[in-house]
Amino acid sequence: MPPQDHHQPLLAEEQQETAYDSAEKVVVVGIDEQDGDVEAPPFSWRKLWLFTGPGFLMSIAFLDPGNLEGDLQSGAIAGYSLLWLLMWATAMGLIIQLLSARLGVATGRHLAELCREEYPAWARIVLWLMTEIALIGADIQEVIGSAIAIRILSNGVVPLWAGVVVTALDCFIFLFLENYGVRKLEAFFAVLIAVMALSFAWMFGEAKPNGVGVLVGILVPKLSSRTIQQAVGVVGCIIMPHNVFLHSALVQSRQVDPSKKGRVQEALNYYSIESTIALAVSFVINIFVTTVFAKGFYGTEIANNIGLVNAGQYLQEKYGGGLFPILYIWGIGLLAAGQSSTITGTYAGQFIMGGFLNLRLKKWVRALITRSFAIIPTMIVALIFDTSEESLDVLNEWLNILQSVQIPFALIPLLCLVSKEQIMGSFRIGPVLKIISWLVAALVIVINGYLLVEFFSSEVNGAVFSAIVFVLTAAYVAFVLYLISRAITYTPWQSLTGSKTVATAEN
Repeated sequence: MPPQDHHQPLLAEEQQETAYDSAEKVVVVGIDEQDGDVEAPPFSWRKLWLFTGPGFLMSIAFLDPGNLEGDLQSGAIAGYSLLWLLMWATAMGLIIQLLSARLGVATGRHLAELCREEYPAWARIVLWLMTEIALIGADIQEVIGSAIAIRILSNGVVPLWAGVVVTALDCFIFLFLENYGVRKLEAFFAVLIAVMALSFAWMFGEAKPNGVGVLVGILVPKLSSRTIQQAVGVVGCIIMPHNVFLHSALVQSRQVDPSKKGRVQEALNYYSIESTIALAVSFVINIFVTTVFAKGFYGTEIANNIGLVNAGQYLQEKYGGGLFPILYIWGIGLLAAGQSSTITGTYAGQFIMGGFLNLRLKKWVRALITRSFAIIPTMIVALIFDTSEESLDVLNEWLNILQSVQIPFALIPLLCLVSKEQIMGSFRIGPVLKIISWLVAALVIVINGYLLVEFFSSEVNGAVFSAIVFVLTAAYVAFVLYLISRAITYTPWQSLTGSKTVATAEN
């Protein structure tokens, strides 16, 4: 009998989907350390190094091809005038991502898992579908960005659809690296971020933007009616719905005992430092891209025509060959951005699917399913739009709108959960941070709502199409209001049972 009693909890544990198995987690604290049960231990550079990784994986969403396109268009059309907004948008993104990390560390569970338990079946299915749609939309942009980079680096020999096929293989790179441990995977992403930083820094050195103008653009807020569209785009593309889910899972790659308040606080402290550094690096890289295109194309006739597809050619015509042709430097940076973001998209897809549906599939099966969701529609897109740059730009606008529509379905559940003592215990956010967080969320949602209205007012024509859009919009608004109402009236955690949940509630 005792062996059976001992085996049963292990079986139950195996039936629950978790972000990382115990054997996969990075051990930060030795088992012989006794401090940290109540208060966080003293700062340690070694521990900061061991906690470093999840924030940099999260920061890749701030550097994906969609963000790079927003940067180059902002620079070409608005010059240096919106750099201050890029800085504050990154700061807003940091607040949201820190809340996501807080949720994951304090509860020992990630956002998709908690949504599965907090909402009724119909609501969580809607949330899962919306999140998957957002992930597919982001992945299409990222895969197309990689395919464009491959076409640039092959001198046009490799068509867009073939670049999509090559990019699809990064799924196997991800699985290969994951088998060697979390730290190896994080090191690979660090290399890709370094490649981006070096490539775009090289471009910055070639273009030689005005230093004073850059500094003024960062420190002095300036906005005009002519640049409002780019301003909205800068803020709108910072928050990626799937990235909010991803970060809450990534932080669980370190072994932290959620029953010890000191250990939880220690992890939150290190993750806050690491995430801040990671987004500071992403901000600098975005500055490089924005200022290069501001210096080269602001005020020119072609400023409004520059997109991800033709940006490399315009750079080559403007700045010439140099020691190493700037076209290829741009292609290398774009390829690193596309590859890193598509792999993190696969990573996020695994957590989202497993968390919402409580699936215990083998990693290669989940990766294959997640990759297929994005690659199949992306291949269709590549075959249809391969020869039309204008069509690709229109498609990109639609995908940006798709991302904007999904943002409330990540932000509202996150803010609801981190505000609840039943879930977070003593690590729930206080009144001041709650107000700031809801204001940031409201601002992002309103800005993306503006994008939505502007887009549909110009694109929606015909009575039937307008009626369909009206019905979908009404259903969308009703569901958003439902999610908000749950934050005010619903506290389901009291009704949940199980050792995990009880332990979390007691923290």
